[in-house]
Amino acid sequence: MKGICILGATGSIGVSTLDVVARHPDQYRVVALTANGNIDALYDQCLTHHPEYAVVATESKAQQFKDRIAASPVSDIKVLAGAEALQQVATLDNVDSVMAAIVGAAGLLPTLAAAKAGKTVLLANKEALVMSGQIFMRAVSESGATLLPIDSEHNAIFQCMPAGYTTGHVAKQARRILLTASGGPFRKTPIADLDTVTPDQAVAHPKWDMGRKISVDSATMMNKGLELIEACLLFNMDPDDIQVVIHPQSIIHSMVDYVDGSVLAQMGNPDMRTPIAYAMAWPERFDSGVAPLNIFEVGHMDFEKPDLQRFPCLRLAYEAIKAGGIMPTVLNAANEIAVEAFLNEQVRFTDIAKIIEASMARFTADRADSLELILQADLKAREVAQTVIGQLAS
Repeated sequence: MKGICILGATGSIGVSTLDVVARHPDQYRVVALTANGNIDALYDQCLTHHPEYAVVATESKAQQFKDRIAASPVSDIKVLAGAEALQQVATLDNVDSVMAAIVGAAGLLPTLAAAKAGKTVLLANKEALVMSGQIFMRAVSESGATLLPIDSEHNAIFQCMPAGYTTGHVAKQARRILLTASGGPFRKTPIADLDTVTPDQAVAHPKWDMGRKISVDSATMMNKGLELIEACLLFNMDPDDIQVVIHPQSIIHSMVDYVDGSVLAQMGNPDMRTPIAYAMAWPERFDSGVAPLNIFEVGHMDFEKPDLQRFPCLRLAYEAIKAGGIMPTVLNAANEIAVEAFLNEQVRFTDIAKIIEASMARFTADRADSLELILQADLKAREVAQTVIGQLAS
């Protein structure tokens, strides 16, 4: 049996992962679960899956949770708190696989720690790779870790790569990646109406059930921009060789174009349990619980080019990865601050891209070859983005 640590267990990816784990109790056991604020959900997960460790965000929450666990049928669970505890459980000797599903920059350090420890890293946190880039990929290479993508698009690309392919290497026969996107809830909304979009409208994704931050990223297509940067690193591909394709049905999850003219596509119902199960069973396959695709119900599939006037965040992502250095880190940090401000109704939906672009303009593509430099750039970019938000409000 393999031991698994789930970073971000109460989010949508974590919940789906536990659903897959429950279908294969003879192959996986839960060693550690972590959560930020949803303590009630974590408690229920602990009762069901009985991990050895549970990690919460703060000491105050940890004490409350310890008391609750102590009075429960799973009183032997060890309760830890804080960022260091996340790294601790991600590197435990009896952990074979780490599901990295913490949203945002907070997931960087424990995910990187898992990579350095040589674990099988199931990467759902795209920000960790966007921020640390080559440092992360170097850690994977040096430790002998296995890096398997969980994002439906990157998982699809990985499935379409040649037999025996490993992430971080060049697939010489592959000349282009077609990275699909649903287009989000505002694909057809008149651009003039985007100024008045509300947070509730932005998080109402037409195909996927995701957290609020990721749902806003999908609505702006920054989610696809971050995935573009991630794809460049995961598959060692130039950004000019990655084409974003809007495919509103979300049936084809991405495609790989080969030098002989073949285009391989991975298809399936839009359910994250498919890529999760593929990565957990790799190099084999097992049941995910996802219903078979009924191609006759699909009927037809549409494809269109993204409009960069409608989705300026995608343009900014291309600019960031082409500039290199700290710019992807700056892009990600400014986006996190801008999205938070939008969700708190401090700025308009269309201000998100403006905040990111204004923040990026205050940086140059300095080197990003150490974790210290990356974390400094991340902190500074957040400060700059807050300043830009203040200027917009004045």
